[in-house]
Amino acid sequence: MSYLTKMKLAVTAALVALSAWLGALAVPVYIMMGASVLDYLTGLAAAPAREEKLSSYKGIRGIVKKVCMWSLVAVGVMVDLLLGFVGLTLPAGVSMATVVAVWIAANELLSILENAADIGIPLPRNLVKLVAQIKETVEGENDG
Repeated sequence: MSYLTKMKLAVTAALVALSAWLGALAVPVYIMMGASVLDYLTGLAAAPAREEKLSSYKGIRGIVKKVCMWSLVAVGVMVDLLLGFVGLTLPAGVSMATVVAVWIAANELLSILENAADIGIPLPRNLVKLVAQIKETVEGENDG
């Protein structure tokens, strides 16, 4: 078996194990993490258009910020566990961890769109409106 095949098997096994562990939270978390990486990359690409200077300090700060945002999903999981412990549930059976992951993903997607606009890429207005609506809907879940 080649080295590449072994690597593919290892990555696939790790993703399967992670997906099984996350359960229904897997898709929002994967979207959130993918959007975070794309936001970081598009932010780097947009920096010259914004006349911002790139530095390793800013880059590391951005990565730390993303990781801290991801940790909010863990806080959501802890809140879900505490709610279950005291016998409470969120409306419609939604988990707080899912709400947090979708909210972060929506923020990241809006930021990607802003970065693309700063680079000079024309954006479909309906796409921007839809992503903003997703964010507003999730924020409305928190109000109830």
